[in-house]
Amino acid sequence: MAKEFEEFQKAGEEFQKVGKGGFDAAVKSFGEVNKGLQAITAEVTDYSKKTFEDGTRAFEQLMGAKTVEQAIEIQSQYAKKAYDAYMTEMSKLGECISAWLRTPISLSSRLWPRRRLRYARP
Repeated sequence: MAKEFEEFQKAGEEFQKVGKGGFDAAVKSFGEVNKGLQAITAEVTDYSKKTFEDGTRAFEQLMGAKTVEQAIEIQSQYAKKAYDAYMTEMSKLGECISAWLRTPISLSSRLWPRRRLRYARP
């Protein structure tokens, strides 16, 4: 009877270790995912600020245009610059998102090793 109780107790302790390891892994994983989201948010915020400033500058230049040709030139330059900035930003953002999506997968394989519980058999 004492032997069965010890085996049952060992199985319970192993189960607790697995549960604690899983919880710790989840906390670490959520932390890494949060860091990735913060990086993406910072990137989008910087791009938004820059885009707003560029748009404001272009509008001010348009207001100061003396001729229609000058206004068209200002608008063309702004459109080209905005498109180039957008394509660059989407490339950066794609890299950030790709890295962010790879993080939980690599963490889960490192932090949640496959464990088998050994149950006492009668």
